Amino acid sequence: MSAVPLPPLPPTPEEGFRPGGRSVADIVDREHRQLLELLAQLNGPDTTPQAGLPVLTAALSRHLSAEEQYLLPAVRAALPGAAERVDAEIAADAALLATLKGMTDETLTEVTARVREHVDGVGALVSELREVATQEELIRLGNRLEIAQEAAPTRPHPGTPATPPWNRIVEPAVGVVDKVLDAVTRRPTYLADLPEPPRG
Repeated sequence: MSAVPLPPLPPTPEEGFRPGGRSVADIVDREHRQLLELLAQLNGPDTTPQAGLPVLTAALSRHLSAEEQYLLPAVRAALPGAAERVDAEIAADAALLATLKGMTDETLTEVTARVREHVDGVGALVSELREVATQEELIRLGNRLEIAQEAAPTRPHPGTPATPPWNRIVEPAVGVVDKVLDAVTRRPTYLADLPEPPRG
């Protein structure tokens, strides 16, 4: 299996080295399941969506930011024939972030539909990436994705750059501002902050 031209990553120390961590495919699959489960909870008949909307917004904002910084560029590099689909996913992400920005209980249905489309589209790209990338490459990419998520914004910013190198510079800076606002307002931003976190 040939090496995938991934975005710049730390050099591998020695031949046969296996990095620690989780595969980017496993991370994305799990997060997609968690997001769908959270949306199912928020759309349930006995649910008050307002309580979970900040967490949904933060989780989606982090997820989309990290995918655009590392996953989608890796797919574009590894699968040149998928370039148009990657562009379509980036455009769909911008539309989802714009919907999230003004999300209310009433727009939750639209957000749910857009997230389902995202899961289907990106999930298909991840499946194709698995076919051409080595496990070591997928793990190294997963490490980068998780680091990017921790620094990513927790609020939707559809106007920020969506492709490298600028998104890797702008998104962490915006993320710092978001996290300060979160701390000041005591806004919940993690799935673990919910009474019944989705397991995925």
